[in-house]
Amino acid sequence: MKHSTDRFLTTHTGSLPRPEDLIRMMFAKEEGVPVEPRALAARIRDAVADIVARQSAAGIDVLNDGEMSKPSYATYIKDRLDGFGGESQPPPYPDLVAYPGLHQKVYGDRGRARRRMPGCNAPVSVRDREAVKVDIDNLKAAAAGEAGRAGGAGRAGGAGGEFEDLFMSAASPGVVSLFFHNDYYKTHEEYLYAIADAMQYEYEAIANGGLVLQLDCPDLGMGRHVQYAELSLEEFRRRARLHVEALNHAVRNIPPGQMRMHLCWGNYEAPHQMDVPLADIIDLVFLARPSAISFEAANPRHAHEWAVFEKVKLPDGKVLIPGVLESKSNFIEHPELVAQRIGRFANLVGRENVMLGTDCGYGTWVGQAAVDPDVVWGKLAAMAEGARLASKQFWGRAAAV
Repeated sequence: MKHSTDRFLTTHTGSLPRPEDLIRMMFAKEEGVPVEPRALAARIRDAVADIVARQSAAGIDVLNDGEMSKPSYATYIKDRLDGFGGESQPPPYPDLVAYPGLHQKVYGDRGRARRRMPGCNAPVSVRDREAVKVDIDNLKAAAAGEAGRAGGAGRAGGAGGEFEDLFMSAASPGVVSLFFHNDYYKTHEEYLYAIADAMQYEYEAIANGGLVLQLDCPDLGMGRHVQYAELSLEEFRRRARLHVEALNHAVRNIPPGQMRMHLCWGNYEAPHQMDVPLADIIDLVFLARPSAISFEAANPRHAHEWAVFEKVKLPDGKVLIPGVLESKSNFIEHPELVAQRIGRFANLVGRENVMLGTDCGYGTWVGQAAVDPDVVWGKLAAMAEGARLASKQFWGRAAAV
């Protein structure tokens, strides 16, 4: 995994806006309408090529496939694993209970209404070993084409048209357990480790493909008020530690430096007044093997938590990827604000130990579009410009050229 050695690198959380025709095809598939497999595969491949080019043009250094092939960052596993033939209900959002109008708006999202979340009713095992390989091939082919157009050199100072590294996201065992109810295994621990053993194949395929593996872990943040609201904080922390241990078991063969993880409190528009504070879980997050941690740090509920690192020491070998862009607001952040945000973290943990990221994704599930797709690219370009401003401040003029 690349580090910010001579300038601040930029990345994002994973999902990006999907083309409208691809959204329609994926809606049809989710609803059981016959979709010609080769046509869908070709459209996904073309969408990945386009999304890679757009990320590069926007100035993103560490880019991905935009999760073009996935109905959502977590529920896609129902198409790749066996054992999920039961039923689950959408996770409750208790922070919305006191706001029925907003509750109706959030649950009325066209993408949310179409999400399929079956429950676990049989042993969990790998069914489709090819899907992740196709994702890897699509991303690498798109990246090779983009590098060829750019001449194959690394980006100079964050200018558009080139990139530094590639990542691919995958659902963590904990977040799978959050969305898919267990009706088969006797204990939650047994269920978690069954998921971990099954997901190990996908994790290692991504790493063996030469990509940075991102583990999506909203269960460590959002899980507090969605999955474990009835527990005390200490009881939740014990459960969260178990989630981390299952994750570490699944990625035990992958070098920490080839992995990053994403921590979030739920990418939905709500008050979030029940979010567990970062200070209450950061020590558990540090126990996870991935060396880099992506997390929300721009939205109004978590923007103040940069101050956590005034008291908490960043462990050796760890890298922070704080969100400097909100993922639910159509405001385009001013580049100077972006520079200020990353500068706070750099001053506390060291410039080489931070990278610019986003709070969460911009296409978390198919059809979700809290931020207008065109605005997304304006936000990402603003992040790249903010990175150049901050790099000039922390490395001098040469870094921003």
